[in-house]
Amino acid sequence: MTVRKTSVLVLDCAEPETLADFYARLLGARAERGADPDFIDVIAEEGVRLSVRRDHGYAPPSWPRPDDSQQAHLHILVDGEDMDEAEREAIGLGATPVEAKVSAGVRDVRTYADPAGHSFTLTARLG
Repeated sequence: MTVRKTSVLVLDCAEPETLADFYARLLGARAERGADPDFIDVIAEEGVRLSVRRDHGYAPPSWPRPDDSQQAHLHILVDGEDMDEAEREAIGLGATPVEAKVSAGVRDVRTYADPAGHSFTLTARLG
C-alpha cells in the first residue's frame, strides 16, 4: 500500500509574512498561516502551492556559490499516523536517512537524501 502524500516546495527566508505576501500577489493566490507559526502556505486555485518558512539564521543566496543556507527543499506531507510507513517506503525506494529522529506530534519531520543526494523531508501534515 502506498501512503497518501502531497509535496510542497518550501522557501526559507527571514520574514515569511513579506515573502508569502509577495508570492500570493504574484501568483494570484492567498497566504494562509497554519498551526506552525514559522510556516505560511501560499495556495492558488490553479493548484499552485508553496510554503515559506522562517529561518532564524537566514542568509540570502549567493548563487552560484553553494556555501550558504539550503534556501529551498521539498517537504512531502504525510498524515501523522502514516509517518512510520512512509519512512519505510522512502528507505525501501533508496532514500538515505539524514535526520530520521521520530518526534511525534505537530513537528514530526524526518530528513532524507534521495538517491542523487538531494534532501527532502517527510513531514506530518498539519490541520
